[in-house]
Amino acid sequence: MSAVVPWEKLPSPQPGDPTYYDRPLLNEPVWEWDIPAYYYIGGLTGASLVLGAAAQIADSRNRAALITRCHWIGFLGCSISGGLLIHDLGRPERFLNMLRVFRPTSPMNMGAWILSGAAATSTGALMLRGRRGWLNKIGRACGYAAGIFGAALATYTGVLVSNSAIPLWQESRRVLPILFGSSAMTSAGCAFEMFVQSSEEQRITRTFDAIGQLAELAAAVVMEKQVSAVPRVGQPLRRGLSGVMWRGASLLTAGSAVLAMLPNRSRRSRIAGGILGTLGSLLLRFAVHHAGVVSSRDARASFHQQHRLG
Repeated sequence: MSAVVPWEKLPSPQPGDPTYYDRPLLNEPVWEWDIPAYYYIGGLTGASLVLGAAAQIADSRNRAALITRCHWIGFLGCSISGGLLIHDLGRPERFLNMLRVFRPTSPMNMGAWILSGAAATSTGALMLRGRRGWLNKIGRACGYAAGIFGAALATYTGVLVSNSAIPLWQESRRVLPILFGSSAMTSAGCAFEMFVQSSEEQRITRTFDAIGQLAELAAAVVMEKQVSAVPRVGQPLRRGLSGVMWRGASLLTAGSAVLAMLPNRSRRSRIAGGILGTLGSLLLRFAVHHAGVVSSRDARASFHQQHRLG
């Protein structure tokens, strides 16, 4: 947190553009690097569980390895995500305290339950699927349930972020969950691009990745247009470090999409495309986070937003 600089003289107000002595109306977010990292890991985990559940619907022997990888990513991703949340909270018992209540109106409380459900079902699917008799049926049921929890895990962070008073996040509330969900698909698809896969697995993951990349790029354009309805609110996506990060994320994802469309791709080009898409998805989460911090520091963004609403 930046140090408070004392005034040497009172700021002079601008006619027609008032603020409270140029002081920000809102406190900036206290989240550090672990929360944007959680957005990415949680999105990758959730989208992988969705992919595993979809592949399980038309299960066959040549998809068994893909489904198992999805469940492994779910198990490991939920473990890492829990660690990141506990690191942010400071003490493990604070995460457990969030599970003492069930409050559907609180995105943060629901996020704790979603992560716990995804962890439990992905672990059950990983341990029981493929065994004999009732254990296999329970494992398959866990796989489908993990897909439902995974879809929520991939998108709820967009709801959580936009359910705030920070102007840029609030103005993007209609599209931010879609952006995070589509970016989660890109994250999962690009991660699988770097694995050695059969032709059937490549066909499935390539389709999943392509849908995610196109949806992510489209959602990014829509989000920038929505927040720029109030020009002052949209500035963090066009200027400064947050603007560079935002543009860089779109360029990396677009580069990955171009490589994905090349015919007869080699193993090296698939890895390159996977790395570009992974970096783009990760940078997108940090860009949204940093843009929100910049928006909260802008003394006039909230006033301009309220004047438009009024």
